[in-house]
Amino acid sequence: MSSKVCFATVGGNVKQGPLDKIRALFEAAGFSEVIGERDLVAFKVHFGEPGNTSRVQPHYIRPIVDEVEKLNGRPFLTDTGCLYFSKRYNARDHLIVAEEHGFNRATAGAPVLIADGLRGSDVIHVQVGLKHFDSIDVAGAIHDAGSMMVITHITGHVLTGFAGTIKNLGMGAAGRRMKMAVHSQVRPSLKEDKCTRCEACLENCPTGAISLEDNLIVFDNDVCYGCGECVAICPEHAIKVMWHGDPREAQEKLAEITKGVLANKQGRAGFWSFLTNITPTCDCWNFSAAPAVADIGFLASLDPVALDQASGDLVIRSLEKQALAEGAGGSSDTFLGAQGESWNRQLAYAEEIGLGSREYELITLED
Repeated sequence: MSSKVCFATVGGNVKQGPLDKIRALFEAAGFSEVIGERDLVAFKVHFGEPGNTSRVQPHYIRPIVDEVEKLNGRPFLTDTGCLYFSKRYNARDHLIVAEEHGFNRATAGAPVLIADGLRGSDVIHVQVGLKHFDSIDVAGAIHDAGSMMVITHITGHVLTGFAGTIKNLGMGAAGRRMKMAVHSQVRPSLKEDKCTRCEACLENCPTGAISLEDNLIVFDNDVCYGCGECVAICPEHAIKVMWHGDPREAQEKLAEITKGVLANKQGRAGFWSFLTNITPTCDCWNFSAAPAVADIGFLASLDPVALDQASGDLVIRSLEKQALAEGAGGSSDTFLGAQGESWNRQLAYAEEIGLGSREYELITLED
């Protein structure tokens, strides 16, 4: 059975700008049925790493906040601390980053609350009984909220190839134990012929797992926890992901975590995809790569799997058109890389465990 995915193209005119389109999507997607009277409504967003400029900006979130408040919901913006040592590692510093990036009540219309507490230990254990996890550690504030709006910036990703709703919730709405379990699947590997010994990876490794020995970069796999920061930071692309097991398993784990996050949100969550500034790297990095394709638009759905499938399809279609225009032929099945690994497993498995349907009907709102 197909699910409805509503789509509005990027851009606008004097009578209908992008923010008007976002308001129209809220109604068209049926989100007015998601919000209960006086619900505490968690807006799962990504505040962006310092230096990153491609994240979903607060002015795009404001119309969604306004629509929720019209329904007497009580929205708050939220995310969880990251696994690696950055300015988003604890709640105090994370709040400062959010404020510096314009996420506050004055601009986005809602206050900011870090969902997993000061040091990432505020979690609720949710039983799922699935293949990889018996229970999921869900960030406390997200679990306890009455309903959710999940705001996802579609990008590529160094581990999963495609970063959509499943990655947003699977990595960003759960506790550190879950993040570690996903990252444990990967380790770095050096392409010696490309390495210039610049030591950027060594200087930016959060665990000290990289050293220079006999003029050669060496990785300590017992210390590395697979965050992938060295892969993204290397200016020569001399480091690649070496899977410490089946790469499909990491995607399956993300789907199972998402299942746990949404366990008490049946009929109480709305999902958004922003197909703007679509970069090969996600918003966790302290820079923004050049967009891979032109801006496409905005999507909204009650089904997270259908939404991710539609988002991926639209980006692949744009990549193919771009490649044909440049005389390079069509694109492969991998979205923006993923070190050659297909991104489809996360969607197939999510469908298997009942998260949603990959079949969708794309409903385009007229300008």
